[in-house]
Amino acid sequence: MSASETPQAAGPAALRKESVLSAAHRPLTLGIVSVVLLIAFEATAVGTAMPLAADELDGISLYAYAFSAFFTTSIVGMVTSGQWCDRRGPLPPLATGIALFAAGLVFSGTAAAMWIFVLGRAVQGVGGGLVIVALYVTVSRAYPEHLRPTVMASFAASWVVPSIVGPLISGTVTEHLGWRWVFLGIPALVVVPLLVMLPPLRRRASGPPEGAAARQNAGADKPVDGDARRIRLALAVALGAGLLQYAGQDRSWIAAVPAAAGIALLVPSLRVLLPRGTARAARGLPAVILLRGVAAGSYVVAESFVPLMLVTQRGLSVTMAGLTLAAGGALWALGSFAQSRPGMEPHRRRLVRLGMALVVVGIGYTPLVLVHSVPVWSLAVAMGVGCFGMGLTISSLSVLMLRLSAPEEAGRNSAALQLSDGLSNVLLLAVTGALFAALGGGSVTVGASGPHGGSKAATAGEPAAFAAVYAVSALVALAGVWVAGRLRPREAAAAPAAGGGSEGSGGSGAQPRQPVSEARPSDGAAAPAAVPLEPNG
Repeated sequence: MSASETPQAAGPAALRKESVLSAAHRPLTLGIVSVVLLIAFEATAVGTAMPLAADELDGISLYAYAFSAFFTTSIVGMVTSGQWCDRRGPLPPLATGIALFAAGLVFSGTAAAMWIFVLGRAVQGVGGGLVIVALYVTVSRAYPEHLRPTVMASFAASWVVPSIVGPLISGTVTEHLGWRWVFLGIPALVVVPLLVMLPPLRRRASGPPEGAAARQNAGADKPVDGDARRIRLALAVALGAGLLQYAGQDRSWIAAVPAAAGIALLVPSLRVLLPRGTARAARGLPAVILLRGVAAGSYVVAESFVPLMLVTQRGLSVTMAGLTLAAGGALWALGSFAQSRPGMEPHRRRLVRLGMALVVVGIGYTPLVLVHSVPVWSLAVAMGVGCFGMGLTISSLSVLMLRLSAPEEAGRNSAALQLSDGLSNVLLLAVTGALFAALGGGSVTVGASGPHGGSKAATAGEPAAFAAVYAVSALVALAGVWVAGRLRPREAAAAPAAGGGSEGSGGSGAQPRQPVSEARPSDGAAAPAAVPLEPNG
């Protein structure tokens, strides 16, 4: 029995009692949440161990590549996983992704040279890309629609504890056992959740999705040629993103050359990899995919500059500056929990618009802290408001994406959602970084030194440089409020006038094709970077 059949077979009373921890769902829920928890811990802990690893391996010159290699190869993993899930179901890419993720950690943890360490991070990135998309398709295939918002909330909650204690545990392990154990300890821990989730996954989400065979028989797909082309395009996107990252860190005019080359690679590739109409916010699924990038990009850019602004403009220590963002993960999870309440379902799209409005408030308030009479603690409140809005928005967009995806397209649409998230971060960070440098802000990547933790270059920065960055972020988020009004498919937008129906109902009127009964989750932090399943910050 498929997950989509469960709600129709059960009465209202049974639906009220059913939960993600009911006997039928408990093993799978615990398994996938444990996987997300371990990925979140790795993402938050690796930054603590990375400097010591680079120093011991005499590879400081390759330090940035240890991060960019993960992100770049994860793009290929996402696209591959989307195709694989749509052909064979989520089990093969999920198992392969976990194996590659673990193998990459072992590679890095046992590396004798920095290039081997970077290679391990690249392998880990492929695995992470495979896993994140496969987990979303698993939620689509294995859970009835009314439980998917709760699964998304559990993904967000899985980031809270790692974001708080991950760096502390990583630092302790690094100090007493060595940096290698930060990487080598996680693969052994992945085995248990994998064993727990495999049996229910085989029963409820294995095999090709409904409609896949008919689609191939009708000639809609060319399995070998089509998949190979999309993977080539994913490689082009990865290269283009890398060129944009490089251009964003170069303050000379010559940086325009790699920037132009990166855009030339990205634009035609994304026209194929993203749903048609994404760039113009076409109603329905394209608007959902675009808004994921708009929300993630605007918020991540704003959050990235907060510590630097507080250190250089308000004289805070690095530790105190970081504390202003400490509650963000918990408030993000709280927002995700709020959207999962049963009473919220009829208002799903309004929740997204409310969430984006809160993000605008949080980002828009931030530059006011450049005025020394404005208390710094008020920034923590404003960013908390933005985080709560992100929790409402990101999880709801994931649910809407799955709802608007035919079963045989859940994989590629999940991959598109993740591409939109990650690439928006790269693009907006490149643009705002160049703007920041042009207005005298110094280098975005400058380290901490000096009496208040700010470097000479950063301390000399003009407040106007920070204000410009936040103005761009706020305008992008404000555009997201408009895009949030286009999440309802055109066919469904006319349905209430013809036959009634609530704003967020999951009936056939809200869906572009039949059969569609799924609603799909997201992920984060961007991240977030690691491949987050929810919070990006």
